[in-house]
Amino acid sequence: MAVKIRLKRMGSKKSPFYRIVVAESRKPRDGRFIEEIGYYNPLTEPKILRVDADKANNWIKNGAKPTTTVDRLFKENAVYEATGNYDNTDVQKAKREEEKAQAAKARAEREAELDRLEEEEKERKAKEAEAAKAKAEAEAAAAAEEEAAEEADEEAEETEEAEAEEATEEA
Repeated sequence: MAVKIRLKRMGSKKSPFYRIVVAESRKPRDGRFIEEIGYYNPLTEPKILRVDADKANNWIKNGAKPTTTVDRLFKENAVYEATGNYDNTDVQKAKREEEKAQAAKARAEREAELDRLEEEEKERKAKEAEAAKAKAEAEAAAAAEEEAAEEADEEAEETEEAEAEEATEEA
């Protein structure tokens, strides 16, 4: 059962005052409540807040969560125990900031890793391009040598044929 410490609106139209009650969170704002622990009148000057601090702190220790308005009123009027029993908003804010800092650090590390991987990929591609270029040059040189060798073979065959013809003509 989720329990809240909240304001229950009372009074006539345009002149409200509030009772501070402990109620189940699923119940309507002005519905049934478990216990009344004080009241608040915002129309008087100064505003009146009367709370049984012992009951309020006891409910908070047992897990009741004050609404934001009640939390603000309790803080302004020092209802919480001196130990800061329910000063949860500052703790939550610090946790959120720490989580944001950790997330930013992780994001920066991830980006640095991606940049490093991109650089390695560029270097690898450059090496592959150099190797491909060297291979193409070697193949071109080999093809040129083959062509030169074939031409030399053809010339040698032609000269042999020419010599053979001359030899047959002489004989």
